[in-house]
Amino acid sequence: MSELLLTAYNGSILGPIAKVLGWIMDKIYIFFANLGIGNIAFTIVVFTVFIYFLMFPLTYKQQKFAVLTRKMQPEMKAIQEKYKGKKDQATMQKQQEETQALYDKYGISPAGSCGYMIIQMPVLFALWRVFNNVPAYITSVKGIFGNLVTGIVDSGNIAIIQKLHDNYAKTLTFDAKATGDTLNNFVIDVLYKLPVSGWSDLKKAFPDLVSNIDEVTKTLKHINYLGVLNISDTPLNLIKTAWTSSNRNYVLLICALLVPIASYLSNILRMKMNPTGSEGQSDQMAQQMKTMNLMMPLMSLFISFSVPVGLVLYWIVGAVVNTIQMFFLNKHFEKIDLQSIIEKNKDKAAAKAEKRGIRQAQIYEAAKMSTKRSMADKATVVEDEAELLNKANELRSKASSGSLASKANLVKEFNEMNNK
Repeated sequence: MSELLLTAYNGSILGPIAKVLGWIMDKIYIFFANLGIGNIAFTIVVFTVFIYFLMFPLTYKQQKFAVLTRKMQPEMKAIQEKYKGKKDQATMQKQQEETQALYDKYGISPAGSCGYMIIQMPVLFALWRVFNNVPAYITSVKGIFGNLVTGIVDSGNIAIIQKLHDNYAKTLTFDAKATGDTLNNFVIDVLYKLPVSGWSDLKKAFPDLVSNIDEVTKTLKHINYLGVLNISDTPLNLIKTAWTSSNRNYVLLICALLVPIASYLSNILRMKMNPTGSEGQSDQMAQQMKTMNLMMPLMSLFISFSVPVGLVLYWIVGAVVNTIQMFFLNKHFEKIDLQSIIEKNKDKAAAKAEKRGIRQAQIYEAAKMSTKRSMADKATVVEDEAELLNKANELRSKASSGSLASKANLVKEFNEMNNK
C-alpha cells in the first residue's frame, strides 16, 4: 500500500491547515499507541487541550478585552446619552471621536474580540475535514485496512464498493475509472465510514474475506469508538441506526442523543463564564448580548446532530477547557488596577489622538481644496456661458436684412417693448 495521503482535502486555505492538524493528531496518536492507548477519541481530547494551550495568548487578550469593555460601559453609556437623538454629521463625528478616545483610554480596540474568531473558524472547518476522514490524515489508522483492501481490489468486485458508497458515504466522490493507489485509497475511505449494517453488507458480498473484515471491525471498535459511538459518524445517523435496527439499540440511541446535549450544556457553561454583565450598557446592547448568549448554544445543539462525533467531542472538550481558562482569567482580571492601565495608555492614547487629528486635518484640507476647485470650475462655466451669450448677441446684431436672424431680432425687440 502507498503511504500517500488518501482523499485529504486539497483546498488552498483549509487544505494545508487540515494537513498540519492531521499531522499533529497523527503524532499524538502514535505516542499514546506506543503506551497502549491507541484510541482516536482519546487523541482528540489530548489534541484539543494542546490546541487550546497554543491559543491561550489569544484567549488572554479576548478575555481582557471583554473585562475592560464591561468596565468602561458606564462611560460609553454616558457618551451615548450625551448625543442621543442628534443625527447631524458634525455631532455624529464628535461622538465617534469621543468613543474612539474612550477605547484608547483603556487600551483596547473595537475589533479586539474578532482575532480569536478569525483563527478559530478555519481551525474548526479544517478539523471537520480531518474527523470526517481520519485515515487520510492518521497513517496508523490507514494501515489497519491494508489486507482487506487488497482482497477487495483483487476480487475485481468494485461495484459492491460503489454501492456501499452510494448507501453510506455519499460525501465522498467516486471515480469509476480509478486504479492503483487512487482506487485503494477510495476503498479505505468508504470502509472507514461504514456503520454496523454496512459491514454486514460487506460480509455478504465478500464471504471469502469474512476473517479480514472481522479483524478490521475489531480493531476499529478499539481505536475509532467512544463507548458505543463511532466518532466518524454523525449523531443523527447513529440515532437513525439505533432506531431502525431490528432490535432497537436504546443504549446507542441515548448515547447519540447525549452528544449534542453535552455540546449545548458545555456552551451554556462557557457563556456563563464570559463577563458580559449589563452594567452601564444600553438597553439595546444588553438585549443583543442576551439574545446571543441564548442563540449560540442552541446553534451548537442543532449543528452537533449533523457533524462527526469526533468534531463534537472537540467542541465539548474545548468548551470545558475554555471555561476553566476563563474561570482563572476572570479572577485575575477582577483584581486588575484600572487606574494603572489608564496611566500606561495615556501616552499611546495621546499619540493616537494626535495621529487622528493630523488625519482629520488632511481630510479637511483635501475637502477645502476640492471645494475651491469646485467653485473655480463653476466660475469658469459662468464666464464661458457669458462669453457665448455675448457672441450670440453680436452675431444677431450683424444679421443681414431679411434673414431669419434679423426676423428673430424684430420679435425680440417687439417683446421687449411690450414688457416695459
